[in-house]
Amino acid sequence: MANDYDVIIIGSGAGGGTIAYTLADTGKKILILEQGTFLPREKNNWDPLFIFGEDGYKADVTWQGPDGGQEIVRPMVYHRVGGNTKMYGALLHRQRPEDFTEQQHKGGVSPAWCVGYDEFEPYYLMAEHLMKIHGNRGEDPTEGHASGPFPFKAFPHEGRIAEVVADLKKVGLNPHHSNLALNRDIDEPWKRPCIACNTCDPFPCMLHAKSDAETALIRPALKHDNVTLWTNSRVDRLIEKDGKISRIELEKDGQKLALSADLIVVSCGAINTAALLLKSKVANSSDQVGRNFTKHNQSGISAINPDKVNDVVFQKTLGCHDFYHGSPEHDYPLGTIQLTGKAHWKRIMGDYAHIDVTREQAERIQKLAVDFWFTSEDLPTQRQTVRWTDKGIQFNYVPNNRESHFEFLDYFQEKYLRQIGFSEFYRSTKELEFTWHQAGTAQFGLDPKTSVLDKNCKAWDLDNLYVVDASFQPSQGATNPTLTIVANAIRVAEHLRQDWFGEGKKLTTADYPLSDGYMADNADANIEVTKYVAGDEDSWGA
Repeated sequence: MANDYDVIIIGSGAGGGTIAYTLADTGKKILILEQGTFLPREKNNWDPLFIFGEDGYKADVTWQGPDGGQEIVRPMVYHRVGGNTKMYGALLHRQRPEDFTEQQHKGGVSPAWCVGYDEFEPYYLMAEHLMKIHGNRGEDPTEGHASGPFPFKAFPHEGRIAEVVADLKKVGLNPHHSNLALNRDIDEPWKRPCIACNTCDPFPCMLHAKSDAETALIRPALKHDNVTLWTNSRVDRLIEKDGKISRIELEKDGQKLALSADLIVVSCGAINTAALLLKSKVANSSDQVGRNFTKHNQSGISAINPDKVNDVVFQKTLGCHDFYHGSPEHDYPLGTIQLTGKAHWKRIMGDYAHIDVTREQAERIQKLAVDFWFTSEDLPTQRQTVRWTDKGIQFNYVPNNRESHFEFLDYFQEKYLRQIGFSEFYRSTKELEFTWHQAGTAQFGLDPKTSVLDKNCKAWDLDNLYVVDASFQPSQGATNPTLTIVANAIRVAEHLRQDWFGEGKKLTTADYPLSDGYMADNADANIEVTKYVAGDEDSWGA
């Protein structure tokens, strides 16, 4: 009996969206399954009181907390077409070449990958085209070799941020322009939709000008008649037979269904992918599914010079990687520094709730602060696990490699920020609920006894199951992971085109044209969307 589809993709985030985009022109019958719905286009998209309120667009999800630790975790996750990228900051870095090799940290070892930076590099370049990245090569002293320029020139520094950049250069640092995934023409901004506003993170983009997975990947893929999206379709179980996934059991709009396909691609995010594989009891002969979870150590510092107002609207143009591999005082990696979007007082009150910041104080911070963001690597271990129990997901994660992370904050604050005139500092460190950078629960490798996936991200145990979210990553350095997810999904899609569909050609940047429709007016594409019902809790926008 013939299968229902050639390819079924479970999840519409960065990995699943890239696979859909890259396979769309093959003519194969492709179905994308998304457990959520489209995020509505409405005024709430840009309302900080809503976005930073108790609910916002967050999914109503609870997990069991770590053994002997926090009992319940209410994660910041978004079950929408495009996944968590709908709310991400659109700052997309490559991992550094050293991140693909074994690295010694203060808190332990970050493992090597089974492929190197040079093998990944062409796919990074294609990913930068696909996601419309802005930047200037050669500014970042830690960046690896690139076989071509960024597709768009960098966003310029403005006002107070330009001052900070000049000051950091005077004290010997190498600040660079951030690599932003936004659809803007810097010289002729009327040509593209981005308006460089103050709602770039963590807001959804009302103008569809941010390269989130829905906008840049799923919507363009759906312009092809052979690609279909089902929303409100939660996959419950994968059924194995004769070394393959023979059936997917799911619930769509409350109705139980079963589907089959030649190829199954899982991209639910590292946590939900692990949960699905464990619940289905597949792909786990190595006993490694759900292990080696990482999510980064992340903190913010709002730095104030009381004599200088920061009225810059689009703040997040500055990055600094001088301490990626350490410093003169640290012989181990520290991490990355970037700017967030200009923080609204409502966000500030949430970030600094632990010190009881009042609204008046938060409004002062909003007026004066430059908002720095610090990311350091955490390390994969057998104890950092996602488990599936009779109560659902257990998030058995305990932060690690934090001593060097806090040294990093102290070092930059005291040695550099004070030296260039900042004198007041507010700090916040993100804890269990913040799983934006989840990775590592189904690692790829060269040995089926110690890894879940092979080099091409196919499950060792199954002939037709691939995983293309960040589950595959043995480590994730200290960079934002989305570009690596997209690059790897392009790499896997090329393998599928060659080894499954019999195509001989290799993909190039020509397969990811900058003139692509980019969202386009294709809301009538092959989409089965839950119909609006009066009284529905969601607000339904265009």
